[in-house]
Amino acid sequence: MSNKLLNSGARTAVVTGAGSGIGRAVALALTGAGWSVALAGRRPDPLAGTAELAGAGARVITVPTDVSCPGDVDALFSAVRKWTGRADLLFNNAGTSGPRSVPVEDLSYDDWRTVVDVNLTGAFLCAQAAYRQMKEQDPQGGRIINNGSVSAHAPRPHSVAYTATKHAMTGLTKSLSLDGRPYRIACGQIDIGNAETEMTERMRSGVPQANGAVAVEPVMAAADVARTVLHMAELPLEANVQFATVLATTMPYVGRG
Repeated sequence: MSNKLLNSGARTAVVTGAGSGIGRAVALALTGAGWSVALAGRRPDPLAGTAELAGAGARVITVPTDVSCPGDVDALFSAVRKWTGRADLLFNNAGTSGPRSVPVEDLSYDDWRTVVDVNLTGAFLCAQAAYRQMKEQDPQGGRIINNGSVSAHAPRPHSVAYTATKHAMTGLTKSLSLDGRPYRIACGQIDIGNAETEMTERMRSGVPQANGAVAVEPVMAAADVARTVLHMAELPLEANVQFATVLATTMPYVGRG
């Protein structure tokens, strides 16, 4: 764990998958708004890159974490407790698409498990650890924002593992939202379509469509997603964005299929 400027007293956020893409954009938006941010992800170097981009005055720690490993998740939240004493926000963002465009009958068990372990089990483990911390801390409460996807609503061809986990994320969000009510724990979900990240680079060369065609798709800046997450994060706990969808305006989502 590396750190800058500990024990600031600012609101504390945990961002998983913070080394690139949407996670990095959200982490930078939060630090820019004065949050203390714990940057979690599997690879130390990208996390250090996010911390560097946040600037010398930013309140950040980097905690290499495999969210599918219970011990790593416990260590992440232990580090956050030692750092600021509380967790006010979890952005549950870490995820993987798994192998691309693999038909159902050809998807291996190991590939299925990898996607489920990261996207669903990892999200649960982080939410569980955040929930425990938020329930016990004083003042009590906090917010969990899960990164779903437009694939929580409509699948792409040959994406059974990713789509199944993102549909499951919606159930996780609803259960956390309900169970958190007595403890001032709010939970919402942001469903994102075609933010410009490493995962969507292939959009520029064309991706399979439901009608069998291959088409280039538009993308949007990850910073535009981050602004929505920041808005959700900074609401009082008496208000909650339960579900939000942010997508590239002309992507084939409405009417997909």
